[in-house]
Amino acid sequence: MLFTPRKLLLIAGPCSLENERVCRAVAEKLVALGRQFRELRIVFKGSYDKANRTSLGGRRGTGLDAGLELLAMVRRDYGYPVLTDIHETAQVPAVAAVCEVLQIPAFLCRQTDLLMAAAATGRVVNVKKGQFLSPQEMPFVIAKLREGGAKEIWQTERGTTFGYQNLVVDMRSFAIMQRNNCPTIFDATHSVQLPGAAGGASGGQREFVAPLARAALAAGAEGLFIETHPQPAKAISDAQSQIPLSQLPALIESCLAVWSAVRG
Repeated sequence: MLFTPRKLLLIAGPCSLENERVCRAVAEKLVALGRQFRELRIVFKGSYDKANRTSLGGRRGTGLDAGLELLAMVRRDYGYPVLTDIHETAQVPAVAAVCEVLQIPAFLCRQTDLLMAAAATGRVVNVKKGQFLSPQEMPFVIAKLREGGAKEIWQTERGTTFGYQNLVVDMRSFAIMQRNNCPTIFDATHSVQLPGAAGGASGGQREFVAPLARAALAAGAEGLFIETHPQPAKAISDAQSQIPLSQLPALIESCLAVWSAVRG
């Protein structure tokens, strides 16, 4: 089992894998973070394809083969388990050969064939709750994965559509989703997105990442998903919601304080 209740699960990395320089910069910071905070269970994340860009002109990333090479490099050189998104069943075998965790994007959380293909690999499956889905509907998603033979399932709250171009996080979701007997994670950076609000791209409100992350842990979240970049303004995706890499240690320290307090 990758998840352990004795440690705070931290899934962290750049939104898009971009290149080796960005991946190494983030991985090195995570190594330092792991040494500083022994209470963390760290998983490196990065996407090889941002397949749901707002506009056709949005940059999508490295592509499958180059992205998996970068993830394999992080796994080999830094010793971290790695996670990435899958979008089509045809991608599943190649991704499962490299990654310990296969992630189902929020928009695809009801795609039965994709869920079953991921479950059949025996890898950990992290499924994000769709922006259009209530927490009360997640048992049906989890049931598909269990029926498909998934050995370890994580579920992630990433905000719910609230009118046009906005998301809201219902803190009741964590208590409700915990009834599924799966680790419940909070996606702190996607939850502050303003979908499609930046002229053909998603905007974001980075200033709310920290208070929402701490609130989610107080409400019972068992892990955090945080996208981080050395220079978010230059990132090819989610530039307005990723956390500057230099600010990550202070954010994690404050989150661990809440996590420890809630645990007693």
